[in-house]
Amino acid sequence: MNSLSASNMATPELDAAAFERLARARLFATPPLLNEPHSPGDDDLNPGLSKFPSGLRHAAVLVPVIARRPLSVLLTARTDHLPSHAGQIAFPGGKVESSDTGPLAAALRETREEIALDEAFIEPVGYLPPYRTGTGYIITPSVALVRPGFKLTANAEEVADVFEVPFDFLMNEANHQIHSRVWSGTERHFYAMPYGERYIWGATAGIIRTLYRRLFVA
Repeated sequence: MNSLSASNMATPELDAAAFERLARARLFATPPLLNEPHSPGDDDLNPGLSKFPSGLRHAAVLVPVIARRPLSVLLTARTDHLPSHAGQIAFPGGKVESSDTGPLAAALRETREEIALDEAFIEPVGYLPPYRTGTGYIITPSVALVRPGFKLTANAEEVADVFEVPFDFLMNEANHQIHSRVWSGTERHFYAMPYGERYIWGATAGIIRTLYRRLFVA
């Protein structure tokens, strides 16, 4: 296990207004191209090992930042019986369908289907670059502020739990770790951000890492 704590400095605490200003200044205002140069992905920590299949499937997720003081990030735990990524921590989201007008529409639709978050509480603030996964997806994350007062109902078929993690914890590079596991006889590395009993890792942690870099490093 490695911790990415080169500076070992926490990012400054933001309120909702400051976060929105920073996000609108640093994130993409419109959906980026799926072949965006230097797009992040699971292969970032595994140079020469990852072999992405041709024809990556397009997916979209919502990165919901709750406008509390302090800010928090809404995440879900997937149910254990799903055919892919069962039991993992995830952002609400899924495949972009032909009926969706774009990645934001797909992310909002999936968020509504998974946790019944009313769009009236959601204020999109920008997009992150697409994230490539070794499981054959290219994910466009839409970042949004979510006004408190919402009610959630988890879809029991897909979501085992919904919870929040402090934004400051996720944006502190000292909490960004690199873990590894052996798959098919090969050691593979991935980002991980354990928070209490929650093990945030893989593509979700990679997207959080991308958000940190876009807001505070780029």
